Amino acid sequence: MTTTAVQGGRQRSRPKRRELFCPSHPDEFLVGGGKKYFLHLLSPEQLVIRGIKATKAKLIIQAYPVLVLSNEWLEQLYCSECGCSRWCHVIRHDKIAHTVKWAPRDLWEQVAHVDGVYGNPTVSQFTSREARRHRQRKTAKGKKLFDAG
Repeated sequence: MTTTAVQGGRQRSRPKRRELFCPSHPDEFLVGGGKKYFLHLLSPEQLVIRGIKATKAKLIIQAYPVLVLSNEWLEQLYCSECGCSRWCHVIRHDKIAHTVKWAPRDLWEQVAHVDGVYGNPTVSQFTSREARRHRQRKTAKGKKLFDAG
């Protein structure tokens, strides 16, 4: 019997966690676990950007008018170094290795069932109006909203 063989059956080990590192702090793990919003592709140009030849991309889109990518999604992740949660574009290479980037706003157009123009329909008109008011960051006098002086 060799030293690598385990007596009585196969060797068991814990499954490894996915490795998600902060784009700003490469040594810091990101913590997630929320809902994943998978990307949907509607045009062959979006496939060409991901490295598929143009002719093959046209055939794929003709066969599947809406192609859901199972290896790319948007997810809200928390970095303890940054101290905040941010939306990230995650690309899975295998069970453990992932590429994480900050998600640009235009990437949300490729997610189904999320409409950024109209917002959440369950939010009241008062809440939406107040959120827009604070987004302007200036008062009627031209001062910044959160300035002390």
